[in-house]
Order: sequence, then C-alpha cells, then structure tokens
Amino acid sequence: MGEQTMTGAAAVPPSSVPFEPLRHAVEYTGEAGCIAEARSVTMVFLDRLRAEWCAVLDERKAGDILLVVSELVTNADRHSLGPYLLDLEGTDQQLAVTVYDSSHAVPEVYEPDPTRVGGHGLEIVRALSTELTVERVPVGKRTRALLDLRP
Repeated sequence: MGEQTMTGAAAVPPSSVPFEPLRHAVEYTGEAGCIAEARSVTMVFLDRLRAEWCAVLDERKAGDILLVVSELVTNADRHSLGPYLLDLEGTDQQLAVTVYDSSHAVPEVYEPDPTRVGGHGLEIVRALSTELTVERVPVGKRTRALLDLRP
C-alpha cells in the first residue's frame, strides 16, 4: 500500500507534497577577503545540499561551482559601487548562483578568444552553466547562473 502524508482531513500523495529548495543568501561589502568568504559559504552550502537533498556532487562539480561563485562575486566586487548579495538556491538536480549588485551596467559576454587578455570570467561561467542571465533590476543588476547537478 502506498505511503501518504496527512494534511488536515485530506490525504495527499507524497509526490504532490511541495519541497522548498535549500537557500542561503549573504551580503558582502567589498572588504578584503569577500571572495574567499563567498567560496567558503558555498562549500558549506554544498555540504548541506549533500546532506539534506542527497545531492551527488563529486570534487570536479564542486570545483566548477566554486569557480562560478568566484567569477560572479569578483565581477560584482570590481564593477559595483556598493554592497552585493550572493544568493544560492539548490536541490539535488540544480543549483542557482545569483549575484545582485548596484551597477546597472550589463557586462558583455565575449566569445572565446585565447589571445584576449582578461574578460574571460563570464565566458567561463557560461561554459560551466546550463543558463546564464544578466538583467537590470531596480537596485542594479542580477547575474544568475544555473548549474545542472544531476550525475
């Protein structure tokens, strides 16, 4: 017999019970060490995804995620005038790395060019992500990378 979850008087099949993704947000001021702290916060978040969502994250996938966080936080640190926010949201299937910053300037994503010096950050993020979006929001811009976590 199938297992059911009771809510009030009605029985609800387990597959229809909504689950909220794991989420963590941190604000940074741009002080020295913010990028390293963002990486550290992300490592703790990934450990929670493994424990709470049974996410399968090998060393390479975790390294890719840390690189995406580093690139997005570095861009916010270099190009915004105020604080910025790192927002992590994930399940066992997908992770969204979102950075909000105070700059309204939308960065240009260049095509790969091994002879170009600099400007490779978003190129790297785009290569490691299933989707990369940058959009203006009232406080500046939102840069969001989606990463597939399925094995």
